[in-house]
Amino acid sequence: MPASHVAPRTRYGVLRTKPVDAILAESGGGEGDAGLRRSMGLLELTFFSVGATLGTGIFVILAEAVPKAGPAVVISFVLAAVTALFSALSYAELAGTIPVSGSSYSYAYATLGEGIAWVCGWCLLLEYGVSISAVAVGWGQYVNELLDSAFGVSLPDVISQPPGDGGTFNVPAVVVVLLAVVLLVRGVSESAVANTIMVFIKLITLAFFCAIAFTAFEHDNLTPFAPLGAAGISAGASQVFFSYIGFDAASTAGEEAKNPRRDLPLAILISLGIVTIVYVAVALAALGAMPWDQFEGSEATLAQIVTDVTGGSWASTILSAGAIISIASVVLTVLYGQTRILFAMARDGLIPPIFAKVDSRTQSPVANTLITGAWVALLAALVPLGRLTEATSIGTLFAFTLVNIGVIVLRRTRPDLPRGFTSPFFPITPLLGVGFCIYLMARLSGTTWQVFLVWMAAGVAIYFLYGYRHSRWRAEAAAEADR
Repeated sequence: MPASHVAPRTRYGVLRTKPVDAILAESGGGEGDAGLRRSMGLLELTFFSVGATLGTGIFVILAEAVPKAGPAVVISFVLAAVTALFSALSYAELAGTIPVSGSSYSYAYATLGEGIAWVCGWCLLLEYGVSISAVAVGWGQYVNELLDSAFGVSLPDVISQPPGDGGTFNVPAVVVVLLAVVLLVRGVSESAVANTIMVFIKLITLAFFCAIAFTAFEHDNLTPFAPLGAAGISAGASQVFFSYIGFDAASTAGEEAKNPRRDLPLAILISLGIVTIVYVAVALAALGAMPWDQFEGSEATLAQIVTDVTGGSWASTILSAGAIISIASVVLTVLYGQTRILFAMARDGLIPPIFAKVDSRTQSPVANTLITGAWVALLAALVPLGRLTEATSIGTLFAFTLVNIGVIVLRRTRPDLPRGFTSPFFPITPLLGVGFCIYLMARLSGTTWQVFLVWMAAGVAIYFLYGYRHSRWRAEAAAEADR
């Protein structure tokens, strides 16, 4: 075949990368009447990351992970943290190099090509959108716990649980998503202030739990420490990895940060450190206060523990109220991250342009937020929590793998780029990040893998039916070549 017929397919095909300079040039404005407003400093970015991470993972998922690992779930949290750390280092480097809204989607576009970027973005839909839904389901559990401890009543299962868990339509889960939508539509500055307040409440609430639980600490509850062995620790780590999803939320604020090259890497790494310390402390306090074999089937576990320790409902009421506020901040920040990734994909033409339209008054993607919020609310109302968390973990691990690979590629292809942070011990750290992610993916259930493969197949089909045909960057590159 003549070279003239081969070249276009290579240059404009699914593996064509988008130059970093072009990505950075676009970040000055959106596809609507105004661009995104730079209004977030280091504190806001750090608390956005903490807010997106610290929530359902410790308030709800702990009860699902302990039966898999026993008291050694503390080690599971550390193993998941190490896995997250290697990926966080890669995120920090790319966030300081390509500070745009698209997060790992944009990083993949710059390093691995459009097709891989689409796959990454599709995985992020699974990570962000589904994790918001899972968090919203957990929020409803604590609403019921608060109503029961404070007033002696609870919502009937038919409207407070999803199908499969005794319910028909999870109303509390829908409510918390819609509240987050309302706040995000008002603007990112207002959302950042609200989130900062909620994160402070969250940290105080968990400190309150530890203070009570440690008064009932029994060393015997930690023996045998690893009743299910190394396999149990690994399975627990795969489960609790969901708890670390969200530290990358700060990277989605690349176009709304005041000093993104400096603040984004710092926010990612500081937030991961804060969250890991809190997780280990809370898990240790909980396991010391209640035997590990009593965790299975427990809902609102932390509230149950403080009720048992104090012998009254007052502590449970305080903890449940704090949990409601805490988990709401996760919904807010992760929904924010989801909308910004969709914003970047729409700006590239891979999804409909309405997702990139920015409201001139609030300087935020209002239509994007409303559409995404409606989809997430429906998912939260109808899908059980357990199935959501495992599906989220595998999508996230896959996206993290691509980010680690992207760091290696960008170091080789664009060593000249200014970097606000460089991952230490390169290339060992990103390679370890890839290895740990693959290891934890392998520990997930066969059903989770089946769901993931079906999701990926659907994503590839949508890309070729819409994204490939409407890619703005490919069209512009082809037009320039023809001139």
